[in-house]
Amino acid sequence: MSNSKDAYADNDLREVKQLGMWASIASLSYIFWIVGGMELVERIAYYGVKASAGLYAKAPVSEGGLGISLSDYGVIIGIWAMMQTFVPVFTGGISDRVGYKETIFASTIVKICGYLVMAFFPSFYGFLFGAILLAAGTGIFKPGIQGTLVLSTGRQNTSMAWGIFYQVVNIGGFLGPLVAVHMRQLSWDNVFYACAAIISFNFLFLLAYKEPGKEERLERNRKIKAGEIHQEVLWKDAWHELKKPIVIYYMLVFAAFWFLFNSLFDVLPIHISEWVDTSVIVTSLFGPEGTSNGTLQFWLGLDNTGTRVMPEGMLNLNAGMIMTSCFLVAALTAKYRITTAMLAGCLLSILAFVFIGASNAAWVMVFAIAMFSFGEMMISPKKGEFMGNIAPEGKKAMYLGFVMLPQGIGWTLEGFFGPKLYEMYASKEIFSLDLLKDRGMSASDVSAIPQGEAFTTLVAYTGEPAQELTTLLYNTHNIGMAWYIIAAIGSISAVGIYLYGKWLLKLQRS
Repeated sequence: MSNSKDAYADNDLREVKQLGMWASIASLSYIFWIVGGMELVERIAYYGVKASAGLYAKAPVSEGGLGISLSDYGVIIGIWAMMQTFVPVFTGGISDRVGYKETIFASTIVKICGYLVMAFFPSFYGFLFGAILLAAGTGIFKPGIQGTLVLSTGRQNTSMAWGIFYQVVNIGGFLGPLVAVHMRQLSWDNVFYACAAIISFNFLFLLAYKEPGKEERLERNRKIKAGEIHQEVLWKDAWHELKKPIVIYYMLVFAAFWFLFNSLFDVLPIHISEWVDTSVIVTSLFGPEGTSNGTLQFWLGLDNTGTRVMPEGMLNLNAGMIMTSCFLVAALTAKYRITTAMLAGCLLSILAFVFIGASNAAWVMVFAIAMFSFGEMMISPKKGEFMGNIAPEGKKAMYLGFVMLPQGIGWTLEGFFGPKLYEMYASKEIFSLDLLKDRGMSASDVSAIPQGEAFTTLVAYTGEPAQELTTLLYNTHNIGMAWYIIAAIGSISAVGIYLYGKWLLKLQRS
C-alpha cells in the first residue's frame, strides 16, 4: 500500500477525544436538530416505499401489485442503487459550491415527483422511472444534510452527533414501514400518495434552516470569481480526492458489507412473507386470538386481523432498536478506534445472516434481526463520522458523497444478484410450480398461472393446508444457502476492515 505523504497530507487522520454523553448532547446546536428533522421526514417517506418494494413487485396484478419476477425486481433495485449511490459523488461537490439549502429544496421536489410517478404508473417501467427519480432526489438530498451536520458539530462531539443523527434516521425508518403496512392494505397507490405528502413537510423545515458556513462559502466564491483563488473543475477536483489511497481502500473494503446490509432490506421481507409463520409471535404475546387493539396493530406492524406480524413489521425491529438505543451504542463505541468498532459491527451482522439461513422459526428471525441491528449501530453511523473527520476544509459534502461509493458498489451488485440468488435457492413461486408438475398438473396449465399466484394455486389444487405445504417446500429445498452465500460475501469486508484499520494506525503513528 502506498504511503506517500502527498496522497493524504491534507486529510486529518487524528482520533480526537470525545466529550461525555450528556456534554456531547448539550453541545449540539439548533441547526443540528433542524437537519435531523428534515432527515426524519425524508426517511419516513423513503422507507414507506423501500421496505415494501419487493412485496409490491412480486404481488400479483390481481392484488394490485406489479406481478413481476424477482429477476425483474432485481433490475429495478440495481438501477435504483446505482443512481442513488453514485449521484452524490457529484452532487456532494455541487452542494459545497452552490449551497446546502438550495440543493435540499431541489431534491424534495424531485422526490415528490418520484412518488407520484409510482402511483400514476403501476407497471415495471412506471415503477422503474419513479425509482430513478426517487434515487436521484435522495442522492441530491444526502450531501447537503450531512454536510450541514459536519459543519454544525466539532471533532469533540462528532461520535455522539452521528450516533444521534443515525438514531433520528431510524425513527423515520421505523415509522415509514408502519405507514406502508396500513396504507397498502387499503391499496398500493395509497402508499405512494402518503409518502409524497409526508416529504412535503420538509418545505416547512427549510423556512427555519440556516446554512452554517454560508458566509465562508460566499467569500470563497467571491475570491474564485475575482481570480484570487483557483478552483478546479468539479469533476477534476472530485477525481483528485478519489485517487487518494485512504479513499480508494475505504471503498474497496466496505463494498462487500453493503452487499450484506442491503440484502436484509431488499430480500428479507420476501423471505419472511414466504417462509416465516409470524402468527407464532402474536400467539406468544396475545394468545391464539391475536389482538383487536388498533394501536397495538399499528405500532407492531400487524395485519388488520391482528393475528400475524407483517414482513415490514418484523423488519421494523431493526429501526425500533436503533431508534431507542443508538445513542447508547454511540457512547460505547466512542471509547474505541473507529475501525475497531466497525469491524465488531461487521462480524455481528455476518453472524445474523447465518441464523437467518439456519431456521425459519419466527423467534429465531427476531433474534437474527436484533443481532444485525447491534452490528449496524456499531458500523453504519461511523462511516459518516470517519469521512467527515478526514475531509479537507471546503470539501465536507464531497467526502460525504464519497461515503456512498462503497454502498453504491455493494448495493448495485446486491440489487442485481441478491434477488436472483434468492430466486435460485429460495423462491416459493418456483418451488410451487415444480410441485404442481410433480402432483400431476399439465405443463400448459402450470405455464398459464399468473406471476405471483403459484402457491395459492398449489393450495387450491392439492387441497392441503398452506402451512403444511410451506413446511414441505422448506424442508425439501436448501433455502438457507442463499443467506450463507451472502454471509460469506460480507466476510470479505470483515477481513478488509481489519487490514484497513492496521494500515490507518500505521499512518497515524508516522
